[in-house]
Amino acid sequence: MREKTMRAVIQKSFGGPEVLEVAEVDKPELLSGEVLVRVHASAVNPVDLAVRSGAFPLLGLPPFSLGWDISGVVEATGPGARYEIGDEVYGMPFFPRAASGYAEYVAAPSRQLARKPKSLDHIEAAALPLAVLTAWQGLVDKAGVGEGDRVLIHRAAGGVGHLAVQLAKARGAYVIALASAGKHDFVRGLGADEVIDYQSVDFTEVVHDVDIVFDSVADGLRSLRVLKPGGVLVTILEHMNPELEATVKAGGFRFAGVSVEPDYAALEAVAELVDAGELRPTVAETFPLADVAKAHELVASGATVGKVVLTVD
Repeated sequence: MREKTMRAVIQKSFGGPEVLEVAEVDKPELLSGEVLVRVHASAVNPVDLAVRSGAFPLLGLPPFSLGWDISGVVEATGPGARYEIGDEVYGMPFFPRAASGYAEYVAAPSRQLARKPKSLDHIEAAALPLAVLTAWQGLVDKAGVGEGDRVLIHRAAGGVGHLAVQLAKARGAYVIALASAGKHDFVRGLGADEVIDYQSVDFTEVVHDVDIVFDSVADGLRSLRVLKPGGVLVTILEHMNPELEATVKAGGFRFAGVSVEPDYAALEAVAELVDAGELRPTVAETFPLADVAKAHELVASGATVGKVVLTVD
């Protein structure tokens, strides 16, 4: 007989990392089409910090539990679910609603999860979903990136950016990456064709005739200067900015705002790229669930390359 409770990170108020605590809570119950995942790892994303602090009250008022990125093993299935007990899966269920991924177990619709890439462990797989789906839905679904496209990627060493670089390269694009000088070797290792230090160089003076800009820093207006006529501005922070959208369209460009959502088909395509050796997440550091506050502090520092992941075992 399974235990009816589990360990999970909860918060009872908005605030700094100190409001996060590990508590004993009820294990989720399954609905039709859902699976119960025994979580092995859960990634920490910048949106988690904004929700925790109250700067982005996505989940309403506390108490609630954070976390969306998960990788683990199916322990139980509801009627009609597309997996079997023992299957290894990964995903970003429910976003932007609560998934409560910082926990030992998560119940999620089976079609919001995909089989974990065979060549990754759970820690690496947990680093992928939210970041890689953001990149995929912007570059592939909306911008249609393909062979020969010139793509400029902001914050190319970040959680989303380092995957966007690899995804664009896998689809045949010429990638121009913006990153601080200390991260240039890392970004070149991802396959970037050019790397520019945005801290010492104004990219709008040295970059021209770009087909797609992938903007993860809310620098949309300046980014228009480097786009060729008909080019696409993909923005993940200003996706609900009607003034920017109007300016983009008035200038003869395409506007592609991205608000990431669960997508098992894209995650399956990503898993194929991973197992083919064309894409791999970088994990900066891992923390046990009990040290979730330290993980949030590290992400807030902005000093990491790649992703920070919680280990739940």
